[in-house]
Amino acid sequence: MSSRAATIPDDQATATPGSAPSTPVTAEAFAEGVLQALNGSALLLLLSLGHRAGLFDLLARSGPVTSEELARLAGMSERYLREWLAGLATSGVVVLHDDGRFSLPPEYVPLLTPGGTENLAVFAQYLPALAGVEDEILGCFREGGGVPYSAYPRFHEIMAEDSGQSVVDVLDELILPLVPGIRERLAAGIRVLDLGCGRGCALLEMATRYPASRFTGYDLSAEAIGWAREQAGERGLRNIRFEVRDLTDFDETAEPHAYDLVTTFDAVHDQAKPARLLRGIARTLRPDGVYLMQDIHAATDVRDNLAHPLGPFLYTVSLLHCMPVSLAQGGDGLGTMWGREQALRMLREAGFGEITVQQLPHDVMNDYYVARLA
Repeated sequence: MSSRAATIPDDQATATPGSAPSTPVTAEAFAEGVLQALNGSALLLLLSLGHRAGLFDLLARSGPVTSEELARLAGMSERYLREWLAGLATSGVVVLHDDGRFSLPPEYVPLLTPGGTENLAVFAQYLPALAGVEDEILGCFREGGGVPYSAYPRFHEIMAEDSGQSVVDVLDELILPLVPGIRERLAAGIRVLDLGCGRGCALLEMATRYPASRFTGYDLSAEAIGWAREQAGERGLRNIRFEVRDLTDFDETAEPHAYDLVTTFDAVHDQAKPARLLRGIARTLRPDGVYLMQDIHAATDVRDNLAHPLGPFLYTVSLLHCMPVSLAQGGDGLGTMWGREQALRMLREAGFGEITVQQLPHDVMNDYYVARLA
């Protein structure tokens, strides 16, 4: 998707990802689609396993191998790798040669290995992570309530890998330049706050690049903050600190007029009280400060998301993670697909007057908001 930018006036509606009608298909076509989805879902599980086991990297470096040879290289069970390779062969991901060896096509290497341009296997991990709470979500269907973050043991790890590709790798080159002059200010030395920072990957990158600035990260997860602190220590960073913090009352507890730059990366929509968070951001910004928000590219009305290329996936992530995590804290359950219209309305209500919304070519999933105080 090409990069585009637009300054949104207060009285102007925003562009939406699409507005195709919801058209029924024949029963036969629907059944065929479900069968394709079953195979696709199974493939995602195979990709997730291969990624976590480091097997795609081995296949990329080894050339054609039998399951026995791959097992020796990996130090793993041949019987399990044989079944895994068979699943990938029937999916068309690996090639089964006449001599019984398997190989990863060279054109797939950049899409399935850590050193690739975009490792799609990272995103495959979301399926097993979300499916693990199906019973809890079914209970919520019947009784309401939510599912605590602790029920998703690997989610911060997956998000960190996702962020590594969509945010960290292009942070200085593409994302920070969305705020005119901010890199020069960072080089000179300013105070930066990242909210819902998770493992702090974006903040660690900025702290490394801009030693004159001071960086703070808040997140509710003690596990994620512990990882971030370890990383900061290993890198010898003394200009950064991380704190476990519940942001539910941030509108009241935020340090007034303290920060020159506040960032959130896909963090607002799953907060317990997102409106309070945004008001707290307005409170903690200095008068000439700026807020940079990355959040999901969507419309607020589902009718305008019917042609969204990732609509089913994003509504599922919302249903199985973002919404129940918020509701488990007694929150609003805003959901992943809160949409650009609602985001703009909430930003204005929080006290922001100048708001610019942009997209970047590498990231079809998110919008980037640059907001300044009214």
